[in-house]
Amino acid sequence: MQADIHQVADGIHLVHGSNTNWVILTEGDAVTLVDTGYPGDRESLLASLSAVGSSPEAVAAVLVTHAHNDHIGSAEYLSHTYGTPVYTHEAEVPHARRDFLHQVNIGKVLRNAWRPGVVPWAVHALRSGGTAHIPVTEPRPFPGEGALDLPGRPVPVHTPGHTAGHCAFHLPDAGVVISGDGLVSGHPTSRVSGPQLLPTMFHRDLPGALSSLDAFEALSGDVLLPGHGPVHRGSVREAAQRARERAA
Repeated sequence: MQADIHQVADGIHLVHGSNTNWVILTEGDAVTLVDTGYPGDRESLLASLSAVGSSPEAVAAVLVTHAHNDHIGSAEYLSHTYGTPVYTHEAEVPHARRDFLHQVNIGKVLRNAWRPGVVPWAVHALRSGGTAHIPVTEPRPFPGEGALDLPGRPVPVHTPGHTAGHCAFHLPDAGVVISGDGLVSGHPTSRVSGPQLLPTMFHRDLPGALSSLDAFEALSGDVLLPGHGPVHRGSVREAAQRARERAA
């Protein structure tokens, strides 16, 4: 599958993989990669780097919004093959190492199989490595507060709920928020489009995910780059409010 690449601003690309997005931030020859798709997306991931004039060797770091398989599919590959550091929130580090796994399980999927889109999504997830054992050997917590010294100067924003260490990334100068799965604009198992939370079965802590919408409401920006769904253009604050209304 060829990745679908959208340049949303200078040096900022949202890439649609197979049901999951990742973001490429470029600065000169260097790149920050936010998330990496499913294990089965690796060819598309590498092709997307080439398409923006980069390469895996140029990736200064992988930033992980959260350690579900559809977001860390090639993180360990890049770390092992190219020595790329992998950063995530300190609360997500043990999850990335697979000290434990907080991810929707087969039983919960089967109980929701009657819902539109769930069975096709589950089949795709299985074929793409959604249940593979792919720990990140040496995930690192963010080295400090505020903007990271990486291409794009992303600012981590802890948004727990989907997982304990879920983290969004704010690009304040560009007015962009990379929201991971804390605030999305669509999903194969959702029947609505536009700003929303993922369906309940995907969240480790739904009340926490709802509370984290407060953090999104506090971020300045007019472009939302979600982990699932298309680019959303418009006030990020209003997007978070809309997601809250839909979840009520």
